[in-house]
Amino acid sequence: MSKIPRNFKLLEELEKGEKGLSAESISYGLSNQDDITMTHWNGTILGPPHSSHENRIYSLNIVCGEKYPDEPPKVNFLSKINLPCVDGEGNVVVSQFETLKNWKRSYSMETVLLELRKSMASTSNKKLVQPPEGSTYA
Repeated sequence: MSKIPRNFKLLEELEKGEKGLSAESISYGLSNQDDITMTHWNGTILGPPHSSHENRIYSLNIVCGEKYPDEPPKVNFLSKINLPCVDGEGNVVVSQFETLKNWKRSYSMETVLLELRKSMASTSNKKLVQPPEGSTYA
């Protein structure tokens, strides 16, 4: 089986993100439309209902390095959030987030965003006290 080149994979993800073909609870797209390397992305996650994240919109930065999709993207929250897999600067810690820790080439930015949302809604995390709405990492 042949490997899909990085640019083809990212173009596919860009098209899906721009056309809104991903889940309604998330969105993603290029940070800068002139980024021909398709490295820097923005993501948003709508907080899951029946949790301390309900009615919140979380903004994230996603960086797809040169080795993406063979290696996971670097993901960090711009919106402050209290989740075990996110450090004090908003970075999603690879070793504490299964999707990044056990990365597969078939995963995508959509996979990461949906799994983060699922983590917010999990029994152990859905009642965690959250920083004031609208607060961001410096």
